Amino acid sequence: MVKKISNSAVAEKNKRKRKRKMLSNGILCAPIVIWSFLLIVLPLLCLLFMSFMTKGPMGTVRYQFSLESYATIFEPMYFTVVEKSVFIALWTTILCVLFGYPMAYFIARKGPKMSGVFMMMLMIPFWTNVLVVVYSFVIMLNNSGVINSILLFFGLADKPVQLLYTDGSIMIGMVYMLLPFAIMPMYSSIEKMDKNLVEASKDLGAGPIETFFRVTLSLTKPGIFAAVILVFVPCIGFYMITDMLGGGTSIMIGNVIYNQFTSARNWPFGSALSIVLAAVILIMLLVYTKIGGDLDDLGV
Repeated sequence: MVKKISNSAVAEKNKRKRKRKMLSNGILCAPIVIWSFLLIVLPLLCLLFMSFMTKGPMGTVRYQFSLESYATIFEPMYFTVVEKSVFIALWTTILCVLFGYPMAYFIARKGPKMSGVFMMMLMIPFWTNVLVVVYSFVIMLNNSGVINSILLFFGLADKPVQLLYTDGSIMIGMVYMLLPFAIMPMYSSIEKMDKNLVEASKDLGAGPIETFFRVTLSLTKPGIFAAVILVFVPCIGFYMITDMLGGGTSIMIGNVIYNQFTSARNWPFGSALSIVLAAVILIMLLVYTKIGGDLDDLGV
């Protein structure tokens, strides 16, 4: 009888401890949950609601349910914009991964102290204002810029080469701005990789190339896919670089969304495009988690 009472008292005490722990955890998490709801969930819900409304005269919004905004996305003009955006974003992502993987591998092999130094150097460009960086590319790529001056001086070109206001100039600016976002998750994935598996592959007779493709590359696939997410998604929505380095010759989804909320004042259509982009992000995150990726590498 005494033993039953004792066990009951212990169970009750543990139950109270769990309740207190849950309450304390709830109090600690409350500010984050509230701010996340106000700054992320609520704006997305507003966009979702607005995307099903109808554009009224003079830039107003008529609160009548309609799928017109989503249907407009498939019109030839906007479908061409989507196609162009995917093309530029895809090539920018490929270049960032191709350039970023060797750099991430090099940094990961340098040890904790030197890796920290290299990662700090990688972040230094972000200390400069984006406008200053983009204007430097405008000065460098225009007809009287540094590159054309060198080409003309050495006789490699008879006249200035059109480098600015092209898809190539947009991709150069995108790669420069987004390359660190590709390097960081790949560096994290390479650093977490089990080095014993690489050594085992060498002991079993595999050469460096075979070891890289069959072991290293296979183990770091989640980091590569994380880099794809962190580069591809922002690339589609980066309207500033497209405006300044593309000169209006190339229009991407980000430019269309910006114009719909400003000059065109078609908020329902701009909201629909934003929701589609958000859906693409969620799908890519779902695929990333399914292949074993860690959301911590994305900062999520």
